[in-house]
Amino acid sequence: VIAIKILKKEFAESEEFLRRFRNESKAIAVLSHPNIVKIYDVGFSDKIQFIIMEYIDGITLKEYIENERVLSWKDAVHFVTQILRALQHAHERGIVHRDIKPQNIILVDGNETVKVMDFGIAHVQNYSTITISDKAIGTVHYISPEQARGERTDEKTDIYSVGVILYEMLTGQLPFQAESAVSVAIMQLQREPQLPTEINGSIPLGLEQITMHAMQKNPERRYQSASEMLCDLGAFRKDPSLTFDYSYFVDDSPTIFA
Repeated sequence: VIAIKILKKEFAESEEFLRRFRNESKAIAVLSHPNIVKIYDVGFSDKIQFIIMEYIDGITLKEYIENERVLSWKDAVHFVTQILRALQHAHERGIVHRDIKPQNIILVDGNETVKVMDFGIAHVQNYSTITISDKAIGTVHYISPEQARGERTDEKTDIYSVGVILYEMLTGQLPFQAESAVSVAIMQLQREPQLPTEINGSIPLGLEQITMHAMQKNPERRYQSASEMLCDLGAFRKDPSLTFDYSYFVDDSPTIFA
């Protein structure tokens, strides 16, 4: 049983988009990981462009979060670890997703196993040429500051989005919410989110630190790879009382009392 995804007409009419879509779809087809929806083939003709992929019967992580409201920290770590393993596999092969969000993550096997879908399909979309509009609201909540600015993106962009998903699972809410997509994007650029423990006091401090480290606005202050974040999560899993000493928690210009 398979699923077939057909490219939208407005994209199919762009020669530049088609060229990139064909080249990158072939690259994406080489990904093979238990936490990534498998791409079997890519088809092209004058009238239609399509991707043949594994059919997945399950619910999205977004639906699961909406049903559960707030996930236990153990469940959140279980899910985010699988997402990061999928990203690690792709990043090592030069594929950046650029649209990691719970709507693109499917839960299967009784909601135990994560499958990341649309892997790399967003790779052909250039955020610097996309005007942020209300139609983009579902994605804008999860994009990194550098995406919002239309700057160069790399694997650290996906790490930021994973941080947002982890934040949402732990608190039951998004770090930034507003009526318009543009307002959300500006918040991604300029505002610091409320600390997760201020919303849900049962979150272990170490897991909050991991979440906030992934969501640093400066990419150089973030986890530099999925492997690095997996390492901290693994250590935290073994000892939930563990905390992490990240330099950005230190006030560079402390208050001086006269």
